[in-house]
Amino acid sequence: MILELLQTQLSWQTKELKRNEFLKTSGTTDTNIYFVEEGSVRIFIVDEDEERIIRFGYQGNIIVSLDSFLSGKPSEFYIQAIKASTVKMASKKDFYEFINSSNENLKLWNSILEDLVLQQMEREKDLLYSSPKIRYERVLKRSPKLFQEIPNKYIANYLRMSPETLSRLKKS
Repeated sequence: MILELLQTQLSWQTKELKRNEFLKTSGTTDTNIYFVEEGSVRIFIVDEDEERIIRFGYQGNIIVSLDSFLSGKPSEFYIQAIKASTVKMASKKDFYEFINSSNENLKLWNSILEDLVLQQMEREKDLLYSSPKIRYERVLKRSPKLFQEIPNKYIANYLRMSPETLSRLKKS
């Protein structure tokens, strides 16, 4: 319902991304909000030359570099296509005009933000567990579609484990 309303009520531009193409790079400001129409993307930072994935977006997901979107300042996050992807893009200005145009739309934005906060809290809890098995089971229960949409090497990075460990857990 939320996505249908956003798709019909908001002015979107379509952007085609090739595999591995960046939507956003570290050190840049990005105040756009994106809707993944097709394909998949990952959001990550680079820490001591190692990529650390914090979120994925695939068909039907809204993605945003939330820190940059809210503050209007540069962010360390990268957003990169995992495979050829089609994303719809709306500017913060257009998005805010839409959400401020009615109380229902403002409630919609609050709902989106609440969902993002809850997702982030679950993600933080995932990272607190030392057991790879528990991390895997939590994410599998919460997001089974992730394992259909995203290659294992990226999921392993997201779960802070080796691809071999992930493979063993999936088999057991």
